[in-house]
Amino acid sequence: MDILIFIVSMTALIYGADYIIEESEKIALHYKISPFVIGATLVALGTSLPEMAVSMSASMKGSGDIAVANVIGSTIFNIALVLGVVFVIAKKITPDRDLFAQDSAWALFPILVFILMGIDGKLNAVDGVLFLILMAAYLMFLIKSNQVEEIDEELAKEKFNWAKTIPFLVAGFVLTIGGADFAIDSAGNIARDFGISEWIIGLFLVAFGTSLPELTISIKAARNNNADLAIGNIIGSNVANFTMVLGVSSIVNSLNVNLIGNFFDIAAAFILSLMLVFITANKLYNKSAGIVLMVVLGLVIQNSL
Repeated sequence: MDILIFIVSMTALIYGADYIIEESEKIALHYKISPFVIGATLVALGTSLPEMAVSMSASMKGSGDIAVANVIGSTIFNIALVLGVVFVIAKKITPDRDLFAQDSAWALFPILVFILMGIDGKLNAVDGVLFLILMAAYLMFLIKSNQVEEIDEELAKEKFNWAKTIPFLVAGFVLTIGGADFAIDSAGNIARDFGISEWIIGLFLVAFGTSLPELTISIKAARNNNADLAIGNIIGSNVANFTMVLGVSSIVNSLNVNLIGNFFDIAAAFILSLMLVFITANKLYNKSAGIVLMVVLGLVIQNSL
């Protein structure tokens, strides 16, 4: 029963996040906020909303392991699964932007900051504020470098109507908050029923679910011959996960970090981030790189379970 509740709650969470972002875009467009600014903020951060909701809920319920494992697991899935699939299905990837020169540091820097902050075994409110400052720096980087996500053209043309927007916005918040709440409760029950740790549940089960928006958007981008957008989306999502998600969660409630006990999984996230830097440095945007990333994911799962 808990597994069914978890699946339903994760579905509600993802759809709720989608409603919130879409309706927020409509409101921003209605008040003539430029598509550039919308893309650099709402859309760029939107795919991390499920991780934010889950980790905040876990933090408030005292399930810090799920909150932290969700971010580590999402990083692993975003790079190994999402980019792996993109590289395999994309016909050709020729980014106009030099992803190595301009973006590779953001693929690696947040996880390094996380490791340094976690040496004392805890992420507290001060760490959370520092994470949010790093998030602000990333947003400034996006705007200065003109790296923004695309705005849905149909959405921009749609006539604005408060009577339609408000119910969808309310429904989005209800689904997101309720979905996150039930997801954490059911995930904890599943962990207890099967005698496995909350860390493993957060690392794989929860993280996979919250990575589905990135997977959907990236596959769509790859099919539209815009796979470089997918790479940028993954880097941005990972930055948001470490800075915004962990930042807010650690402000809500201090989070325990066991760098030694969870060494393999944290090292896997770090190594995959290094692999992403290596791929961008050598422009290895091909099927072989995608297969290697997915093989690494398989090894991580095998060794962690």
